[in-house]
Amino acid sequence: MKKGLIALALVLLVAGGAWWSSLDKDTRAVIAQMPTDSNVLFWSVEQRDAAFRALDSIPVLAEARVIEAGDAVYPLPAGEPLEIAMDPAQFMEDQRSAALVIVHDGEVVFEEYGLDFSAEGKWTSFSVAKSLTSTMVGAAIKDGAIASLDDPVTKYISGLEGSAYDDVSVEQLLTMTSGVQWNEDYTDPNSDVALFNQHEAEDGLDVTVSYMRNLPREAPAGEKWVYKTGETNLIGVLVSEATGEPLGEYLSEKVWGPFGMEQDATWLLGSTNHEIGGCCIQASTRDMARFGLFILGGGIAGDAEVLPEGWLDVATTKQAEIGSPGSGYGYQWWTNDDGTFAAQGIFGQGIFIDPERNLVIASNSNWPAATDPETVGLQRARFYQAVQEAVDAKAAVRAAPAE
Repeated sequence: MKKGLIALALVLLVAGGAWWSSLDKDTRAVIAQMPTDSNVLFWSVEQRDAAFRALDSIPVLAEARVIEAGDAVYPLPAGEPLEIAMDPAQFMEDQRSAALVIVHDGEVVFEEYGLDFSAEGKWTSFSVAKSLTSTMVGAAIKDGAIASLDDPVTKYISGLEGSAYDDVSVEQLLTMTSGVQWNEDYTDPNSDVALFNQHEAEDGLDVTVSYMRNLPREAPAGEKWVYKTGETNLIGVLVSEATGEPLGEYLSEKVWGPFGMEQDATWLLGSTNHEIGGCCIQASTRDMARFGLFILGGGIAGDAEVLPEGWLDVATTKQAEIGSPGSGYGYQWWTNDDGTFAAQGIFGQGIFIDPERNLVIASNSNWPAATDPETVGLQRARFYQAVQEAVDAKAAVRAAPAE
């Protein structure tokens, strides 16, 4: 989409005063800060502040599919606040946090909001969505729609035949070890991650398939890990093709409804009407914390076991080396050798899960840059550690004999 097209379309729409007066404040803020570049990687901080809470509200920005919640809501009762040594308020300010929700032993022990955001609002997830997409692969295996992780991806995704993906298994797609060449540089307008969402699909093909089928191989399948958002989009297509359901509807059916999410969420769609599997679920921060609890509880929603036996043991532990000691990559989860793992998205979105401590931390932010591991990224890791230490201190007090 050419620069200026979005802004022009919205100027024409705003000409209708009645329409403008009917909009909520978040949608008005998006229009007031409307970017002229359709690629979020190159928006200003102010534009992102406005848009991240309302990306699904203006169809000219992106179409979206609703992820329906159910009737019953999974309770999140208030618990005894944690005494965190690292100042949470200063942490949120430094992180440019919109929301921070900490759940320990099923109770909310910290919840605060910033950037004029609230518990009722929905913030876009970016790559946090990857972990939800991969979880739907597990559900599809449980349902028998996907026969085996060893199957070639071309068994399920039409249009990839004859490409570098001929030799790639479903599991290699999940672990990003396909060996297919890809550039995920968020600062480079000519990188694959910057270009592939602007791609015009070949007739009859999903837009992601159309782009990815032309990529060359750089290493044998299974031998090299490279982070590739495009491949998670392929996973989304795979689940939809295998199950015969749109990805958002399948997530609603398996998790969002039966587990008890409080609000409907939405999932942005690509130009060929598939959900963007590697990105872009708009959900409340509390519901993202609930998704963490769904994972923490073994993948049970309502009375149903959604995932195959042993799925989470593999999905949330290191399956690929990423060149960082103590860390790795599972099935679209970032893993740590201490047993913790996380879903992470650019600009500071995250779900951190610590099974040993029965702890979930859900956060939404708008960092100044897409990634910055040496500053805000390192600070977030230190904050997680401070929360863990607070949980341990709380447990020690409880375990101490009464005088």
